[in-house]
Amino acid sequence: MDESRAMRKLFSVLFLLLLTLKASFAQPLRWTEQHAADWYAQQPWLVGSNYIPANAINELEMWQANTFDPQRLDLELGWAESIGFNTMRVFLHDLLWQQDANGFQRRMDTFLAIADKHHIKILFVLFDSCWDPNPQLGPQHPPRPGIHNSGWVQSPGAALQDPKQLPRFEAYVKGIVGAFANDPRILGWDVWNEPSNDGGGNYQRSEPPNKKDLVRDLLPKAFAWAREVGPSQPLTSGLWEGDWSSPEKLDPIGKIQLEQSDVISFHDYGSPRSFRKSLHQLQRYHRPILCTEYMARPRKSTFAGILPIAKQNKVAAINWGLVAGKTQTYLPWDSWQKPYIDHQPKQWFHEVFRTDGSPYRQDEVDLILSLTTTK
Repeated sequence: MDESRAMRKLFSVLFLLLLTLKASFAQPLRWTEQHAADWYAQQPWLVGSNYIPANAINELEMWQANTFDPQRLDLELGWAESIGFNTMRVFLHDLLWQQDANGFQRRMDTFLAIADKHHIKILFVLFDSCWDPNPQLGPQHPPRPGIHNSGWVQSPGAALQDPKQLPRFEAYVKGIVGAFANDPRILGWDVWNEPSNDGGGNYQRSEPPNKKDLVRDLLPKAFAWAREVGPSQPLTSGLWEGDWSSPEKLDPIGKIQLEQSDVISFHDYGSPRSFRKSLHQLQRYHRPILCTEYMARPRKSTFAGILPIAKQNKVAAINWGLVAGKTQTYLPWDSWQKPYIDHQPKQWFHEVFRTDGSPYRQDEVDLILSLTTTK
């Protein structure tokens, strides 16, 4: 009797062990530190911009069939290549997949071919918590005079509140990442831009009151969906606020970002001292580090101040803005409170080139070219 009971107990333990093993195989895991290091060792020093063409006010206008402009993309990415940029961070949108999945995929392929022609790899952003929470397909409104990013839209935005949208979000993530899971033209997948952001601008009244709770629930799902389709590229989501010096000091959303990211990314619009502090906090996690947003001239975040530090530490440096255009992000954030209608700022906030391709500052372009063409 005792022997029979022991055998049953053994079989129960073995059965539970098999279930555990099955579950572990079914759920793709975050990259190990070694896997991430090996991947990063194959990359050049990654340097470039967050990119949207000058003739698009937001990611919908960039990608929709009626306003997708390969000629303009080719022109502007040529300017980027001319100063040694090899990376662009580019925003997608869930509504584009809902609208026309096959067409959107074809346009992404066209864009990737153009970028590859110019020796530029792409870091695609899947979701975004910044600016207008009520995106609408179709023609986009013109820029509001004198205001920074007056037409940018969130993804998914206020649709977070509708639990019936969850299957659509899942289809979008799996569809996009799955379609390009082994594409060498893609550097990686930025799962969610500033997920804990409250929107910015004057949109606070339009935001879901429990937005952070909704994001905290969806963010790990988005990572899991992306991993399920087995991308060869890393996943990340950029830390942008708070104290990163230890996991215990992170807010709940920041903790998810850090724990789920294969490679660490962050945003820093502060001085060189601030940038060094961010690096010091993040280097203790022993993973490749990508700065996916920086460069705001009036805040002392400049190419001259930041790029040499990034290169010395082999930290990817992706500034906000390549070409001044309909986003008007050469204007500062405070333009939402005091629009620059009858005057211009003393210096541009973001952007490298004017709409015609001439540099905003020749000394900056010379510095970038010098740093990107020397070891």
